Amino acid sequence: MKFRKRLLAVLILAGIAALVLNLAIREANMLNALHAEENGEAQIARNTLVIWYTDADFSEYIQSAAVSFSERPENQHVRIMPVLAGALEYLENINRASIDFEGPDLFIIGHDNLEKAYLAGLADIIDNDYFLALKADYPKVGLNAVTYKNKVLAYPFYFETSAFLYNRTHLENMVKAKILSDADEAAAEQAMLDLETHGPEEEIMEVPAYMEEVLRLQNDLVYIENQVALIKPKTFEDLKVFANDYDAPATVEGLLKWDVNDIFYNYFFIGNAISVGGDSGDDIEMIDIYNPEAIRSMRMYQNLSQFFAIEAKEAKYSRIIDEFIEGKLVFTVATTDVVAKLEEAIRNDNFPYEYGILRTPDIDENTPTRPLSMVNSIVINGYSVNKEDANRFAAYLSGEFAENLYQRTGKIPALSNVTPDNEHLFVFYEEFTDSVPLPKMIETSNFWIQLQITFARIWQGENANEQLKRLYEQIMSQVTGASFLAETIAEDIEIIEIEYLDEEELIREAMFD
Repeated sequence: MKFRKRLLAVLILAGIAALVLNLAIREANMLNALHAEENGEAQIARNTLVIWYTDADFSEYIQSAAVSFSERPENQHVRIMPVLAGALEYLENINRASIDFEGPDLFIIGHDNLEKAYLAGLADIIDNDYFLALKADYPKVGLNAVTYKNKVLAYPFYFETSAFLYNRTHLENMVKAKILSDADEAAAEQAMLDLETHGPEEEIMEVPAYMEEVLRLQNDLVYIENQVALIKPKTFEDLKVFANDYDAPATVEGLLKWDVNDIFYNYFFIGNAISVGGDSGDDIEMIDIYNPEAIRSMRMYQNLSQFFAIEAKEAKYSRIIDEFIEGKLVFTVATTDVVAKLEEAIRNDNFPYEYGILRTPDIDENTPTRPLSMVNSIVINGYSVNKEDANRFAAYLSGEFAENLYQRTGKIPALSNVTPDNEHLFVFYEEFTDSVPLPKMIETSNFWIQLQITFARIWQGENANEQLKRLYEQIMSQVTGASFLAETIAEDIEIIEIEYLDEEELIREAMFD
């Protein structure tokens, strides 16, 4: 009985929300009409284009785009009405409103919901001159994201993906410290040679002559830049070696830490080894989750949990970025939002360092990584009666006007020719071009939750082979509608582990040799 009451309450609230939204749209339409009459515009027949979105950060951007679009002579018959809608049951609300002829003409949505939108009649096929004028400037991954069964269903708008963030100042200081230690070591060797050749000489308490060369190198920006480039990790195996060589300053609490709880920051480990739906994430016949490469990648992932000793319960993204800003970390995995956060911290004098963004390191020289991506896109509603104008505004919003997108919203456009002129954002764009878009198949909609559970179990020590097999069988059972059993893959994959060097233990061993 209690469940029925709760269900009834939820349905009532959903109905009220839909009613409020419809009333808001009607009121906005009436206000627009009154405004037109007051300004002597009643003689101009205007089409009102309604666009729905869920992110409040886009309000100012869409309003500005609407004004700029409508000021053009060819668009003066169009008035844009943006509607900030609730994210809860967003697509369902669009469907209900469209059936009642109150739905939007276009709307912004994650590409992973495009199949659902298309099958509900809410996503019109995009095949017009407005889109074709932009198509050449979209990377392949952006087009794949909005393609379903060889049909383009939306305009790629902006993307999200991950990359490797590092504290550049810590690396520069490491290089400078090595310059001094190498010089000290060379001077000590020379002193021993002189002692053997000439015998003891009177000790002179002064600054060693080689310090002049040390200071010169430490202040040579080109030399430091070249040395930093050499120690930037290209693989996670490089990172392990780096950890053994790194004499961390007191402020640094960890070399590497990332959010191991969120699949978005984990996926790159397995992204090049598996496929869910093929390039466009829409082919139910192309599901490859359980294979030797995936097993090897996840065993390497598990090895990192032991090497870097990251506690999952403490590895939350926002907390990790705070630790990075405080100078406590050298490396982490971050999404595009981190650039704005770091720039703000620099302006507020809360980040006294320089930073950099790297392409995500491969696991090793034979095992590439590949990040996950999400493409938020602009869909033309299949129920719209203003599709021509809707397409023109969608192309303008995601194309020409998108040069203002990052400045006003902090989002990076999917269109290459309007990417902001920023070296850090450009690395994220490079990662995006090599990323794997979220699949859009309804049958695998819970795959990401199940994959994160699999990652968590492997991180905690469960057998990678068994967990991947279990995941594959579960997903294939969903897809086929019948019980599915996979043949176990023999574990003949060796993982080379690099242990930390214990200097005290090495000294003890040397004493007893």
